[in-house]
Amino acid sequence: MITYKAKRRVSPIKLDQAISYKDINLLKTFVTEHGKILSRRTTNLTVKQQKELKSAIKRARILNLLPFVLKDN
Repeated sequence: MITYKAKRRVSPIKLDQAISYKDINLLKTFVTEHGKILSRRTTNLTVKQQKELKSAIKRARILNLLPFVLKDN
């Protein structure tokens, strides 16, 4: 009988690292080119980190630091 170990999910952001709306390069890694925020399942973030990321992205969009739709010319 073969037993499988579940892969441990590693968060791309450290648990003690603050997610700020000013860090545009970090926020762009979690947004698709159509402007959608990637899901927690895709990004392997914790629930708390995903909520902080969501509010940081929305705040950056309102302040016009991050566009609603990413365009590559």
